[in-house]
Amino acid sequence: MKKITKSLLGIAIVAIALCSCGGQKKQEAAPAAPAVTESGLNPEKFVKEIDGKKTALYTLKNKNGVEVCITNFGGRIASILVADKNGAKQDIALGFDNIDDYQNISSDFGACIGRYANRINQGKITIDGVEYQLPQNNYGHCLHGGFLEGWQYKVFDVEQATENKLTLVINSPDGDAKFPGNVTAKVTYTLTDDNALDIAYEATTDKTTVINMTNHSYFNLTGDANKPVTDCLLTLNADNYTPVDSTFMTTGEIVPVENTPMDFRTAKAIGKEIDNFDFVQLKNGKGYDHNWVLNTAGDINQVAAKVVCPETGITLEVYTDEPGLQIYTGNFLDGTVKGKKGIAYPQRAAICLETQKFPDTPNKPEWPSAILKPGEKYTSRCIYKFGVEK
Repeated sequence: MKKITKSLLGIAIVAIALCSCGGQKKQEAAPAAPAVTESGLNPEKFVKEIDGKKTALYTLKNKNGVEVCITNFGGRIASILVADKNGAKQDIALGFDNIDDYQNISSDFGACIGRYANRINQGKITIDGVEYQLPQNNYGHCLHGGFLEGWQYKVFDVEQATENKLTLVINSPDGDAKFPGNVTAKVTYTLTDDNALDIAYEATTDKTTVINMTNHSYFNLTGDANKPVTDCLLTLNADNYTPVDSTFMTTGEIVPVENTPMDFRTAKAIGKEIDNFDFVQLKNGKGYDHNWVLNTAGDINQVAAKVVCPETGITLEVYTDEPGLQIYTGNFLDGTVKGKKGIAYPQRAAICLETQKFPDTPNKPEWPSAILKPGEKYTSRCIYKFGVEK
């Protein structure tokens, strides 16, 4: 699913941010920023002031040498460095090597999406009898909170930055992108020593609203974004999915995957049936751009999805307590956007695995609710765990 729009050298990054509930809170200092990260990013190129707030690059590392780089602009994961089956380090996340491109180029690479990930039909929701007209930026629908209006285009405050953990906070005012309620949301990235990136979301509101946060990383387990991910093997722990119409809007149905190209209950190459446009869902999505109904809903300990790259041996397992997982296979990448290393990202150069409530849940009350009321706390978790098969 589709802007994206002095110096930190030798200086410890000290995260001092306004706490979500007001007041200043002194935080721990992260390790000194290197001249260049192991993945090849220069932290100086991520320093900027946007809308009166400063951006920076934060680097997480574990004892195994896994490195994850994140900017507080949109809470975006800029790189993920892991070892392949030969021990060589590979950056498996698409993105940019400077903050200007993240701000000015239309993409959601690596972003923390909010208030509502995925699509809301015609951008309309009704809460407590009041209809709200949200931004319309995708076939008349509201996608990812609206073009230039979703949280992926905002600078988050940094609440905590340590060697293996980064906590970002955003205060979204009532009426932000026309959504109701003053919302305080938080996302915490923790890189564990078992090579998992654990992403925990939480949010509160002072007025009934809807919340559905996710991460929009584009993964290419080959480590070479010139190559498509179609040879990678995908497994999904899902017996059903939610079909879409030609505008990518869910129809309201929940349909079995059995005997369709949507069946990934056993490992299958992503590209095996991706161009079977005789199957109307692949024609509508121009490939895979669909939400699967997870058998693992509510259980963070079960594998919801797994991707394996036969070439590098790198594996990615997804765990979540959410009911849905959107799979997007980079169908609209077309070589016009140049990312890190100057690579022009071709079609299907990545796969996104977005843990979420189902698309358009606010207009389909029979589906798992995205409603958040005052006094409640929204929570959600997504774990991306990396490994190797030789």
